[in-house]
Amino acid sequence: MEYFTIIFRTFFFYFFIVFVYRVMGKREVGQLGIIDLIVSVLIAELVAISLDNTKDSIFIAIIPIVLLVLCQIVMAFLSLNKKSVREMFDGKPSVIINNGKIMIKEMLKQRYNLDDLLTQLREENYKSISEVDYAILETSGKLSVFKKEKVKEKTFPLPVIVEGKVEYDTLKLLDKDINWLLDNINTDISNIFYGFYKDNSIYIIKNSELEKDD
Repeated sequence: MEYFTIIFRTFFFYFFIVFVYRVMGKREVGQLGIIDLIVSVLIAELVAISLDNTKDSIFIAIIPIVLLVLCQIVMAFLSLNKKSVREMFDGKPSVIINNGKIMIKEMLKQRYNLDDLLTQLREENYKSISEVDYAILETSGKLSVFKKEKVKEKTFPLPVIVEGKVEYDTLKLLDKDINWLLDNINTDISNIFYGFYKDNSIYIIKNSELEKDD
């Protein structure tokens, strides 16, 4: 009878967890945020406990799992609508290489060593740091690398405004200030959904433009 209970619970939790992750949304493992990772670990632990303790009711595992999923959905909704919440849990991307120069202070801040950098550069098929113009450590831990261009003026897009908020770290990186930004956008910052700097120009997407698409 106990073997039957174990088999039943194994198949039940298999399909139940598949359903749970469908509800939580599609995300690659490497893109899991802190909340997603915590929920995943706790769900795995709860399932393991339920399979090990067959004398306990199956609902002892189901109820906490449902609560965890609801918590994850609420946090995902808040992160989607509140940039401050998103940054609190997921952090912000960090510029590791700026204009071919390694940002040592930022690496120390992120506890990211030179071996980590070289390893990820090799994974992106870069033989040397000298080939890299910019490298950004994303919140997922992935390194986004931009190769040096023959035309020096060309740059990759740098976000200067996100959801009506100024990205002061980017302005500092560009050696610019808020007055320069205001002179180049000709509109209220709160009206801008996304603004980025590229090839010595600022490009913006207004909230009104998104509403038109809807």
